[in-house]
Order: sequence, then structure tokens, then C-alpha cells
Amino acid sequence: MDGGTPNFKTWNIIYPVYINSKKTIAEGRRISATKACENPTALEIGDCCGHLKIPFAIEIDKAYPRDYMQVGRVRVLLKRPDGSPSNPLITSKKQLMIRIAELVPRHPGRLKKQEAAASASNAAPSKPGKGGKKKR
Repeated sequence: MDGGTPNFKTWNIIYPVYINSKKTIAEGRRISATKACENPTALEIGDCCGHLKIPFAIEIDKAYPRDYMQVGRVRVLLKRPDGSPSNPLITSKKQLMIRIAELVPRHPGRLKKQEAAASASNAAPSKPGKGGKKKR
């Protein structure tokens, strides 16, 4: 590697499971369920790191070891090689996970999905009298 680019293999790793409110601590969640968000993706976590001005690298082809169906992870540089934090407001991995969990529900891609789901459920009104038990 050249001198300008740090070796991102030494950066901290954040898996989406760490901040997923649907998972238990035994399944890999690292923050409290009240502070966690529902089903985050590696791309959403990466976008939140970019918003917080923290250097990150998304690895889509990697999977969480306990749940290999959960694909994607994010590497983050919390502290520069000289020891100073990348973002002075975030000094630990736990603080970063809590901040990301606060930002993911407001992610633009997530808001679009929620609006589309809400309009789809309102578009198809149910017919009265259908779906009951068939009389013989």
C-alpha cells in the first residue's frame, strides 16, 4: 500500500447484527435493544459513518460468523495512527454503534421503503364479506 492510504485491515469491524434490535445478546447484539434499530444493512451503516465523518470501508462479501446468512460488514477507523480520534465526539466503538443506531432509522433509503409500503397498503382496499368460511 502507498503511504497515504492506511491499512484498513487493522480497522475496527461493525457487523449489522451488533445494532439489530431483533437479535438477542446471545445472537450477537452489542448495544441495548432500546437503543438498537431494526434490521440495519452494511450500506446504511456505511452511509451513517460517512455522515459522522468517520473513515469506513464496506465489505459486502463478508458474513457474520455466527449467522452466515447475514452478509456485509463495515470497517471503521476510530483512531488515527497517531492515537487521536477520527471524530472527537466519538471515542469508543460502543459510542459509534449507538450513534449509528440513532441515524439508521432516518436513512433516506429506509424512509422511501416505509413510504412505499404505506402507499401499497392503502392502495388495495379489502372487499367486505370475502374470506369467510365457506358454507356447504
